[in-house]
Amino acid sequence: MILAPLALTADHDIPAPLLTELTALYASDRAFQALSGDFPDPDDIRPEQVAVALADELANPDVEVLLARSEGVLVGVAITLAHHPDPADPDPWIGLLMVDATAQRQGYGSQLASLVENRFRTAGRTAVRLAVLAGNPKALAFWTALGYEVVDHREDRRLARPCAVLRKEL
Repeated sequence: MILAPLALTADHDIPAPLLTELTALYASDRAFQALSGDFPDPDDIRPEQVAVALADELANPDVEVLLARSEGVLVGVAITLAHHPDPADPDPWIGLLMVDATAQRQGYGSQLASLVENRFRTAGRTAVRLAVLAGNPKALAFWTALGYEVVDHREDRRLARPCAVLRKEL
């Protein structure tokens, strides 16, 4: 698996072919999209919606969007946050880790998580956090199997959705 930062055009846009790939990836996991509420209709996710969502993320200079490819095919995306807005929180965050639904249960998620953790480790970070939406037991089981521990329960900052906050020492 190759992990690379999202490369934008000179106009700060996502290249059209890549946006098509990203839209297909986001649309592939209807159940997660319905749970998250990030898109108005989880059955009709459009390229312009994905572009806006990623532009909103990238407006924060501490955010990095990472694309995971296997044999040239986009199989996942991770969005990381180097510094949480709460100054009392010293850890970087994984804001999103999504694997194409057609490629799930093939080890891509754990590979992607490991690559993201290694990036943080290389940057001198000693732990990482993430939040799992309430009502997503599959994600909670995935992250706890990778060694993450629940350290808090609270609402997410953007949409006030209930979440479990998990942390892993690196």
